[in-house]
Amino acid sequence: MSNNEYVLQMSNISKSFSGVKVLDSVKLDVRPGEVHVLIGENGAGKSTLMKILIGMYTRDEGTVIYKGEEIKIRNTKEALDVGITMIHQELSPILEMTVAENIFLGREFKTKVGFVDQKKMKIEAQKLFDEVGISDIKPSAKMKELSTAQTQMVEIVKAVSFNADLIIMDEPTSSITDNEVDKLFSIIRRLTAKNVAVIYISHKLNEIYQISDSITVLRDGEYIATKATKELDKDELVRLMVGRELSDLYVTENHSQSNVVMSVKNLTNGKLFKDINFELHKGEVLGIYGLVGAGRSEVVETIFGMRGKYEGEIFVHGKKIVISSEKDAIKNGIALATEDRKGTGIFLGLPIRNNISMAWLNNLTKLGFVNGKKEKTETNIVGDRLKVKAASYANAVGTLSGGNQQKVVLAKWLLTNPDVLILDEPTRGIDIGAKAEIYKIIEELTSQGKSVIMVSSEMPEILGMSDRIMVIADGENRGVLEHEEISQLSIMNLIAKV
Repeated sequence: MSNNEYVLQMSNISKSFSGVKVLDSVKLDVRPGEVHVLIGENGAGKSTLMKILIGMYTRDEGTVIYKGEEIKIRNTKEALDVGITMIHQELSPILEMTVAENIFLGREFKTKVGFVDQKKMKIEAQKLFDEVGISDIKPSAKMKELSTAQTQMVEIVKAVSFNADLIIMDEPTSSITDNEVDKLFSIIRRLTAKNVAVIYISHKLNEIYQISDSITVLRDGEYIATKATKELDKDELVRLMVGRELSDLYVTENHSQSNVVMSVKNLTNGKLFKDINFELHKGEVLGIYGLVGAGRSEVVETIFGMRGKYEGEIFVHGKKIVISSEKDAIKNGIALATEDRKGTGIFLGLPIRNNISMAWLNNLTKLGFVNGKKEKTETNIVGDRLKVKAASYANAVGTLSGGNQQKVVLAKWLLTNPDVLILDEPTRGIDIGAKAEIYKIIEELTSQGKSVIMVSSEMPEILGMSDRIMVIADGENRGVLEHEEISQLSIMNLIAKV
C-alpha cells in the first residue's frame, strides 16, 4: 500500500437514535501514517462516528472501506482483529493488576502447563515500552501506583500491542501536563513513522496544529470539510466548527468596581503554598495563572475549606472569617466549581435536577423532607438561565455533553447566590462553542456585580477573560498584573522570576 492510498474510507455514514438523526451522510478518509484530527463541538457526532467504526454502534447507512476492503464490524473484538483500536477519554484500568497484566488482559501468555506466564508478559511489555520510548513505567508495577499520564501511556502501549494499523485517540491530553504531552507526541510520531494511522480527537487548537497532518470538521452531525492542517488557519477552523470568528470568543467588558469583596492575607498551607496575598473587587474577574503544580488549585481549595487548616487571614466584605469546611465557605457567600468536574462537581448517575439543587438543599428541606415543587421551580429557573440543553431535568447528568455538564456545575453554585464564584479550569475538556457560552455566563455574572476568581492553564483564556491576573509559581504569589499590564510576556516573566 502506498502512502497516497487511504487506510480508511467512511462514506455516507448515517445514524439515528429514537428517530433523531445524529449523523447525516458523514465521510472520513484517513491515510496510513498520518495524524488525522476529527474535530467539532460536543454533539457534532465525533464519538458516534468512532463507535460505529469500532463496532459499538451499527450504522443505518453508508460504507466502511478498510485497507481496500469493505468491512462490517459488529463488535470491538472484530475491530481489534482487523487492526483498529480506540483509546477512550475515560480510562478504566484494573487497578489491582500489574501494568503487564493490564496490557495483555484476555490475551495472557501461558506456560506449557497452562498457567499465566507472568515472566514472559513482563518481558513482552518491556519490549513494547522500549519500542515507543517509555522508560518511567515498570511492567511489574500495579496500575494504582501510576499517575493519570502514565495510565494514559499504558493504554497507548496496549493499543500498540495489538499491532493496530489505525489507533483512535479520544482527548488523550485532557489530564496530563505539557511535558507529558510532548512525550505523547513523540510516541505518536514513532507510530506514524511505522505507517500507523492515528485519528486524534481534541478540542485543544494549539496541540492540533502541533501534531496533525489533516483535519476533518463535523458540525451538528454533518460533514463540513477536510483540509490539510497547513492549509487551515485557526480563524477558519473555528468558523467551520461553530459558524463564528475566533475574535468573537471573548466578549467581556471590565465591570470591576472599587469595592473589595474578598481579601486574603499571608495565606499559607504547609508545603502547598505560602504567603498568598490578593484582593478581589466587586464585578471583576481575577485570573490565577501558573504552570501545572504551581499551587493554583490548592489555594482556591483552601479558601473553600477543602484543604484543612491554614495560616493567614481571609476577609469577606471586610469581616474576618474562619473557613474550616465547605459549609463555612458557602455560608459566607463563596462557591467553588472544582477542576475535576466528574470527580467532585457532579454525580453522573443522579438526575440533572438533583445535581443542581444539592448545594442548596437546606433551603428546600423541612422536617427532613425535600419540597419537590420548590426544587423543580428553582432548578428550572437557574438551569434555563444557563441554557442547559436537556430533554428533561429528570435525566441523569451523565447523559449530557461536557459543556452542558459544566453548566450544571455552575447552575448548582448559582442557586446558592454566591458573592464570590471560584472557577477552577471552567472550560477544560469542552468544545469552543461551549466555551463561548461559559464566557458569556461569566460576563453576565460580573455585569450583575458578582466577583469571579478563574484558575486556568490556557493562556488565551486567561488573557481574554481576566481584569487582573495573579501569577503563582512554586507555591508563591509572584505578583498581580493590573489590566493595562497584562500580556503573555509579563506573565511568563513573573513565572521565571527568582
